[in-house]
Amino acid sequence: MELDHMFLGSLNRLFNEILTMEQKVILRNEYSNLTNNDLRVINAIGIDQPKNMSMVAKAMSVTVGTLTIAINNLVKKGYVLRVRSTEDRRVVLLSLSASGRDVYRMNKKFHEEMAAAAVEGLDEEQCRVLENALTNLYTFLKEQG
Repeated sequence: MELDHMFLGSLNRLFNEILTMEQKVILRNEYSNLTNNDLRVINAIGIDQPKNMSMVAKAMSVTVGTLTIAINNLVKKGYVLRVRSTEDRRVVLLSLSASGRDVYRMNKKFHEEMAAAAVEGLDEEQCRVLENALTNLYTFLKEQG
C-alpha cells in the first residue's frame, strides 16, 4: 500500500506535537527545569519499586553510561534518589523523590488523556485497528534502534 503525503505529514506533526505538548504540560508547573529526556527517565524509573541502573537503561534502550549522565542531572535537580541496596552494597537503586513522583503522575495523566482523546468516538473494531497500527509502528521503531 502506498502512503500519501497527507498521512506522512500528519504522522510527523503528531510526533512533534506530542513532544511539544509534553514539555508544555511540565512548563506550566513548577517543573520548568525538566527536559523531554528527563521525563523519559522519570517514566522509566516509575513509582512502583526502586530499579537498578541496568533495568532503567534497558527500559530506555540506552547504555548505562548514557543513563548515568541523565541520572546525575536529575539527582541534582531533586527528582531522583540514589540508594545503595541493602542486599548488595555494590548495587545502586533509583527511585523518585516526592517531586519526581509528582512529575510522573502529571505526565501519566497527560498520556491517559491523550489516549482517551485518540479513541474517542471509535467503536471496538476501530480501536483494535488503531491498536494494531500502533503496535506495528512500535515494532518498526524498536527494529530501527
